[in-house]
Amino acid sequence: MSGHAYSAQAAPSRRRLLPPQWSGGPAGAVAVAALCLVAMVVVWAAAELVPSAHFRDAVVLHDFIMLGTPRVDQVGNFLLHLLEPELFVFWGLALVAFAFARSRPRTAIAVVGVLALAPFTSETLKPLLAHPHVVLYNVGIGPDSWPSGHATAALALALSAVLVAPARLRPLVAVLGAMFAIVAGCYLLILAWHMPSDVLGGFLVAALWMALAVAALREAERRWPTGRSI
Repeated sequence: MSGHAYSAQAAPSRRRLLPPQWSGGPAGAVAVAALCLVAMVVVWAAAELVPSAHFRDAVVLHDFIMLGTPRVDQVGNFLLHLLEPELFVFWGLALVAFAFARSRPRTAIAVVGVLALAPFTSETLKPLLAHPHVVLYNVGIGPDSWPSGHATAALALALSAVLVAPARLRPLVAVLGAMFAIVAGCYLLILAWHMPSDVLGGFLVAALWMALAVAALREAERRWPTGRSI
C-alpha cells in the first residue's frame, strides 16, 4: 500500500470527526422544541377552555393532597426549598463551574441560558395567562399559577446536570434527575402549591429551552467543530 493511499484511509473525513450526536445538526432538537411549544399551548388551552379539564385538574390535585401527612409535608417543604431562588442560583453556578472545569465553555453558556430563560419564561407567563381554577373540597389555587416556576426550575436543573455530566455518567444522572423532577412535581401537588396542569406546563417550559440550547450547541459545533461531545 502506498503512503498516499494509507494517508487517505487513515485520515477520517471532517464529518466523521464529529461526535454522533452532532451529525444530524440542530434540526432534531428544534423539532423537539417545537413539540414542547405545541404541547404548552395544548395544556394551557385545555386548562383554560375545557370545563371537563378544569374539573379533572382539581380532582387530581385533591387526590394528591390526600397523600399528605405531617412527615410527608415536612420532606416536601425541604425538597422544594432547594429550588428557592438563592439555592437555585447556587446549583446553577455549580453546574456552570463543572462545565468550565471540563473545558466545555459552550456547554456552560448553554446552561446559563437555560437556567436563566426557563424560569424567566414561567414567571412572565403566569400573569399573562392567569385563569381561575375549580375549587374542590375548599382547596383552591390562585389564578396566576401556570406554568409552575418550581417545576420549571426542577427540570431545568435536572436537564442541565445531564448536559454537563460526562458521557459515561449521563444515564445515571438522567435517572436521578428525572426522579428529582418527578418527586418535586408530586410534592407541588401534595402541598397544594400548584395544579397538575401547572406542573406539566413548567416541565414543558424547561424542556423547550433545553431543546433550544442543544440545537444551538449542535449548530455551533457544525460551524466551528471541536470534535467533542456535548
